[in-house]
Amino acid sequence: MTEAYCVKCKQKREMKDAKAVTMKNGKKATKGVCPVCGTGMYRIGG
Repeated sequence: MTEAYCVKCKQKREMKDAKAVTMKNGKKATKGVCPVCGTGMYRIGG
């Protein structure tokens, strides 16, 4: 599990359904969902 900041809850939480993605500029990122409120979460970096 990857930890990221949820802008809706205003807290760091473990991402649910985290997937590794590559941004347009070629950098790695992780995309997932907040387990509490369901908001999309995004963390730049591997």
